[in-house]
Amino acid sequence: MNPFVDKIAIVTGGASGIGQALAVGLGQGGALVIVADMNRKGAQQVAATITAKGGRAHAVYVNVSKSAQVEHLIHDSAKKYGGLHYLFNNAGIAVMGEVLDMKRAHWQHTLDVNLWGVIHGTAAAYPVMVEQGFGHIINIASAAGLVPVPLLTAYTATKHAVVGLSLALRVEAAERGVKVSVVCPGIIRTNIPNVATYLKVKREVALSQLPSIRTMDPDKCARVILRSVAHNKGIIKVTPFAYIISWLYRIHPALMNPWYRKALKEFQILKSKS
Repeated sequence: MNPFVDKIAIVTGGASGIGQALAVGLGQGGALVIVADMNRKGAQQVAATITAKGGRAHAVYVNVSKSAQVEHLIHDSAKKYGGLHYLFNNAGIAVMGEVLDMKRAHWQHTLDVNLWGVIHGTAAAYPVMVEQGFGHIINIASAAGLVPVPLLTAYTATKHAVVGLSLALRVEAAERGVKVSVVCPGIIRTNIPNVATYLKVKREVALSQLPSIRTMDPDKCARVILRSVAHNKGIIKVTPFAYIISWLYRIHPALMNPWYRKALKEFQILKSKS
């Protein structure tokens, strides 16, 4: 039996990328999906796609960095639909560059969305799920939550925090009938590189130099995630790349140093030409 049939699911950052693919996958699986995003039009389009295929979905505007908005989203959805089965804390952003070039605003914005967005969602949904006696919180981190990635230092910091938060809460929540999982994808073909902030390097130049690592389609990524969620997997690694680099780093962190130095040197060359 499909575990998502007639379940209530919220997906933040649901207007594009992994969030969009998760929302569509949940809708196809029979869930009622609340597509939440700051991109209201994009969220509405995703919801319309789900309903056009016979599913049930509603679009909601939310800025995950605002706790009051997230609390309203969670509590209103649970009250309106009679509960909350799944919360996918998916919204995220990235800033690429050296720490020396980062301003406080870069740190703040990254923390507000990537970490506080997850905290706001978790803090609002967890009591609801404990009270009803069931529920599953799924936090979307990254392979950068398992392995440090220079030039994405703020992003790495937030994703490491999301992994730690999720695994610690998973132990507590199990005692109360609530499940918690954390997703650590490798490189997925999403729009994040196109909308990321680049420091001291032109966006088009940085994009042209991205490593030629085989990437995964968001739809395939979502299928892996949903299958793993159905089996209540704690850490959900997606793509062979995520498995390989996390395995190498666990065996011997220094094995990553040549790649780190190469990436840093290449980025500094790009800076010198910008």
